[in-house]
Amino acid sequence: MSSNGKRFSCNNSLGIRLTFIGLLCAAAATITYLSPSTYSVFALAQDKALDRADINTLQALNKAYERIAQMVTPAIVSIQSTQVVKVQMAPLSPQFFGNQDQTPREQREHALGSGVLVSADGYILTNNHVIENATSIKVMLSDKRTFTGKVVGADPQTDVAVIKIEGENLPTASLGNSSNLYVGDIVMAFGNPYGLNFTVTRGAVSALNRSEGAIEDIQNFIQTDAPINPGNSGGALVDVRGEVVGINTAILSSQSGPGEGGGSVGIGFAIPINMAKHVMEDLVKSGKVSRGYLGAQIQSLDEGLAHAFAVPDTSGALVENVSPGGPADNAQLKNGDVIRKYNGQGVADAGQLIALVTDTIPGTVATLDILRDGKSLNVKITLGERPSALGVHASLGKPPAQGTLGGVSVQSLTPELREQLGVPPGTQGVVISNLDPSSPAAQSGIRQGDVIESINRQPVHSVADFERLAAEAKADTLLRINRQGNGAFIVVSPTPADSGNDQSQ
Repeated sequence: MSSNGKRFSCNNSLGIRLTFIGLLCAAAATITYLSPSTYSVFALAQDKALDRADINTLQALNKAYERIAQMVTPAIVSIQSTQVVKVQMAPLSPQFFGNQDQTPREQREHALGSGVLVSADGYILTNNHVIENATSIKVMLSDKRTFTGKVVGADPQTDVAVIKIEGENLPTASLGNSSNLYVGDIVMAFGNPYGLNFTVTRGAVSALNRSEGAIEDIQNFIQTDAPINPGNSGGALVDVRGEVVGINTAILSSQSGPGEGGGSVGIGFAIPINMAKHVMEDLVKSGKVSRGYLGAQIQSLDEGLAHAFAVPDTSGALVENVSPGGPADNAQLKNGDVIRKYNGQGVADAGQLIALVTDTIPGTVATLDILRDGKSLNVKITLGERPSALGVHASLGKPPAQGTLGGVSVQSLTPELREQLGVPPGTQGVVISNLDPSSPAAQSGIRQGDVIESINRQPVHSVADFERLAAEAKADTLLRINRQGNGAFIVVSPTPADSGNDQSQ
């Protein structure tokens, strides 16, 4: 046989063998695919396959989120505010340009935010910082219609504002009940992040009653991991019922901390809609907000204060100073009382109590569950109206965890010193005249000029009283001081520990 014939025969035989192997593989694959028992056994062995019921459930869930987005988005608006500011021009060298006019020039700055239509005739709920100092406001709906907005009222203490556009039969969002929220609930955030209009994100309620960060004076935030970014401010936080349960207001950013300077890191904050509704209704009705008022200075508890006041844990708000003639005074609240519940609702800290009280109509009779010297009491209090200028007092310092009063020198409190230090005429105590900066008292926030009224609840009327009680103070020491007319409790001990903020309510 010729060499060509041999080569053809060899190639032909190889091709036949390869074809036969291919047919066997195809047959095996077909049998595997068509055999229900083989497929079922394989799938169950992995224990990961979704059956049709699972898939149907997920598809139904997706459809539900889609319907929520379709229902709410028409009521979300994009807000662009313009503010005119005066800018001082930088001086130029006179040798080239002669005498230049240094009159400040006007410059326009723009801010982007979001809002929620809450009435068919054009009332919009948003954040105060979205429209603050705005000279003009442009509002755009999801159907691209644009309107001129007018500020109805704003409340910097809660960062809530109401604006109005002229229109009829406008789409609106349903307002829900934020007190029905629980940690873990699914929520959706609507808004215009970075100018990407009408964006929807989804996440969970991460925490409730947040008051950290000093974002606003009155804080009781919903924390969520639904992505919120700059431009989302004033937008809606919506629950699975399709109802607005919060107004997005701020984020915690790795770049900026609390606020809106950076992008989302999964920690966003929203104003509870119950609080926002109260503010909105007052602004629309009268242009100002009426808030409940206890008439007492309060602070959060730390472990040292909880131990000193026989409180089982750090929940509650400590009454530091009762305003004479105020609601708390009339209800016979006392310095050292710890408010644990407000109208049956547990109080986590001073910030939450302020939010609960300010969200109550003045004149309301509220019930306080308190601990006084470790004993439970119920107190009825008729709330007053919170003064509009009332702010939140800064913390008096970080008290240490243990120690004594070494390094503290005092002198008698004379009428002249009372006037000079700004303390009430009836105040009794001794004045700190000198303080070792390395002493536990100094590290706790005690200052020269503070008036010590009591030590471990024992009154101090003289220098001799101070020396006697200070000598007996060997461990945690509870001081009541008066600083410029404001009373406060501070625990002094050797190891520094953070204290709660003093706040007026």
